[in-house]
Amino acid sequence: MFGAGSGTAFAQDAETKADDGRVDDIVVTATRRDQSQQEVPLTLQAFSTETLSKLNVTSIEGLLKYTPNVTFSNNGPGQGAIFLRGLSAGFAGQQSSATIGGFPNVALYLDDQSMQFPARNADVYVADMERVEVLEGPQGTLFGGGAQAGVVRYITNKPKLSKFEGRIQGSFGGTVGGTTNGSFNAMVNVPIIEGKVAVRVVAYADHRGGYIDNKLSTFTRRPTDLGSYYLAFGGNGNQLTPAQQSREGNYDNAGLVEDNFNPVDYTGARVALAWEISPDWDVLVTQAYQKLESRGTFAVQTYTYDYAPLTGLSSTLFSPQYNKDDYWNTAWTLNGKLGDFSLVYTGAYLTRNINQQGDYTNYARATYGIFYQCTGGANYYWNVGQAPYCYEPTSRWNDKVRNTHESHEFRISSPDTGRIRAIVGGYYENFLIQDNMDWSYTTIPNCDTSLTALQIQAAGTVCLGRVGPNPAATLNLAGPRAAGVSFGQDINRGYKQYAAFGSVDFDLTDTITITAGTRYYYYDNFQKGSVYSSFSASCYQVPSCLTGSNLDALGLKSTYKGFRSKGTITWKPKDGTMLYFTYSEGFRPGAFNRGPSARVQDPDLPWLTATGQGSVTNTGNGRNFQLLVPANYAPDNLINWEAGVKTDLFDRKMTFNLSAYVMNWKNIQIGFFNPAAGFGNTAFATNGPTYNIKGVQAQIFARPSDGLTINASATYNESKQSNAPCFIVNNPTASNFGNCLVERYNSSNPASPLPVQSPFGNVGSITPFSPKFQGNMRFRYEWTSGGMDWFVGAGANYISSQFNQPATYPSGDVPGNGNVLGPNGIIVPATTVLRYKMPGYALADMQIGFSRDNWTVTIFGDNLFNSQASTFTNSSQYIKTSTVVRPLTYGIKIAGKM
Repeated sequence: MFGAGSGTAFAQDAETKADDGRVDDIVVTATRRDQSQQEVPLTLQAFSTETLSKLNVTSIEGLLKYTPNVTFSNNGPGQGAIFLRGLSAGFAGQQSSATIGGFPNVALYLDDQSMQFPARNADVYVADMERVEVLEGPQGTLFGGGAQAGVVRYITNKPKLSKFEGRIQGSFGGTVGGTTNGSFNAMVNVPIIEGKVAVRVVAYADHRGGYIDNKLSTFTRRPTDLGSYYLAFGGNGNQLTPAQQSREGNYDNAGLVEDNFNPVDYTGARVALAWEISPDWDVLVTQAYQKLESRGTFAVQTYTYDYAPLTGLSSTLFSPQYNKDDYWNTAWTLNGKLGDFSLVYTGAYLTRNINQQGDYTNYARATYGIFYQCTGGANYYWNVGQAPYCYEPTSRWNDKVRNTHESHEFRISSPDTGRIRAIVGGYYENFLIQDNMDWSYTTIPNCDTSLTALQIQAAGTVCLGRVGPNPAATLNLAGPRAAGVSFGQDINRGYKQYAAFGSVDFDLTDTITITAGTRYYYYDNFQKGSVYSSFSASCYQVPSCLTGSNLDALGLKSTYKGFRSKGTITWKPKDGTMLYFTYSEGFRPGAFNRGPSARVQDPDLPWLTATGQGSVTNTGNGRNFQLLVPANYAPDNLINWEAGVKTDLFDRKMTFNLSAYVMNWKNIQIGFFNPAAGFGNTAFATNGPTYNIKGVQAQIFARPSDGLTINASATYNESKQSNAPCFIVNNPTASNFGNCLVERYNSSNPASPLPVQSPFGNVGSITPFSPKFQGNMRFRYEWTSGGMDWFVGAGANYISSQFNQPATYPSGDVPGNGNVLGPNGIIVPATTVLRYKMPGYALADMQIGFSRDNWTVTIFGDNLFNSQASTFTNSSQYIKTSTVVRPLTYGIKIAGKM
């Protein structure tokens, strides 16, 4: 009885049933009970082991081509976020997401362990999976706070107690314009004690060659650089002279020029041990390990760092870039029976480590970049009044993250055969992120640490002290950071969650069932640590500068508690047909900003000492602030109304599913980063607008003739903002206290304040990553000839245009709002978060091959028409880039079983 109702069903030792020409039925555990996917009253898609293999799916990108109403934004492998039904507030996809990123609203599970993470869910490799389930709409009753918009579940194959089996698979191929690809995976299932104990082992390695070239580029400091006005160049055509720059201003990336410099490797293994203690009790223990390594960038540029045109899939990085991401996950499940009741206890402990580095050289062109790289001129602190002098522009950031995630869940369920069926349970999790993030963009020399501040100042040395976190805070790594580090954070954030849930099905009649469920949750959130920077006069001409904030002293704690519920009415007018109506609620927890701060200068009042959260600091021109950034932001909430029909047609030669939904997403968590608009040089988040979403989705699965299978699905989704809130001036000393923030100080003309556009967007604006139309279709034809089983299959998917950010952000395609017009008509981004519209695109795949005995040979091609469509266009490194779909990829795959 392994895994009854737990999603861990194993010991399926029976031979595969004979093909009866009907549409395949997949058993899922979306309701924590074993049910046919056609009997579950919600919109879901399930992919079996066989389907995943036929579609050549090994990663989330491959899977989501066949899941309408799902979008995926990423900066490369292991750096992505999943969105369902257009429920997105944007994807920054930038550094520091471990600290500043909000929690995802789509849950990701590996069996019963949550794998989600802010802005970068674990990129689980698809190897020896029993199935993958995609559940749409709020699933918070059974899956908790992360399942606000839905759930993606990876269900692994479990040990078989009475059957020895093995499988081996390898592939080799290439990518147009890139290098070769190759993969290998193997599985073996061994009964140790027949019918009692078995072990199942899977191992895999997958190398995907690079396809982006890092081209030669120079870097020239220009008057159009947003921070240049601080230097007051004067003379030389308002341009720095060679003598005013290190290396006379001759900067290039010659040492990093390389073709196809973005390979990625997945390696991993999983071992599962099953023991049937008695006919009523069994236990499963699983250990999984995965390592993902990539280098280079997966985002392409259309121009170099010096604004020269680029062709092909190219970039011009000036600093090495890489991503190393691994996890260990230990999971255990105990199943049992007490009388007629089934019991499940499942627990897991995940440890994930990330080490990522990115190029940040274009920060030299940003508003504040020169403060870490130049001296003299009209600068704030460094050698003020002297002739300007600038050092190297090359810079980078490095983020080291450790994440631990412990979870325990207990469920008890009544028999599936009664008129009343119930399931109740309890849940506990302990989630912790330890983030060490350093930006290395100080190229002004660091001071000699062997000297005292007095000695340094007496010598008149132009230098900055090495920065570091506040030693009084809870730290992951104490002490000064490496030379060149300008800004950083040493943060511990996380939460403990306690929850209880229950769901009851009541058969009102033989054809009508009422389902009601609820979940009580209690989140206890915290954040500790330190944020540090050399952006302070106290860091000038000193050996070290450990003046970072002490977040511990702010007592950053918050609790969220409440109920989220679900109700469904199901009617089965005849066998094979079901109609349903569902009301459901979803939520995701809030989180913290990097400590309180103040933003947006007051156009009327000079600088004063503020009351309230944090302190207001002098900006250098004697102005006060209007906005005190809150220490934390609250959960957002979703209400979903959904109606649908699922029906079998033509003696189950076809199944047709149709659903329609209306959703109201309230108090949405929105992130902000717009230095050019006066909102400061660090990101923060708050709650704001409401969106109304409505849509319809259809699915068809058909077997119209022997050997032919056709699957198609499509969705129409409309997601729009329904209100237009404003920032309220909340600094009691500000001139417009209590009113909407509508204008700010104008340093160029103090008598004419600058307008502040509505930072939350406008009524009717479209949510990001919410294309109006998505659709896919695939077919497969199988036949026998010459003693071999042949097959051919093909598929295509289409996604219409979409935005990368909400309307809270200015467009990155037009000058203004801080963006400036640079050389060759190129728009120079003012911030790392701008709004871009990404055109719609279509992809096509194909497979052809044959099977004989226990061997299968497949020749495949993905992205047949070599689309270079963008899945994420952004300015996250102060230059416009686009993460494009992988070019045409082709190969041969050979698989054998025993």
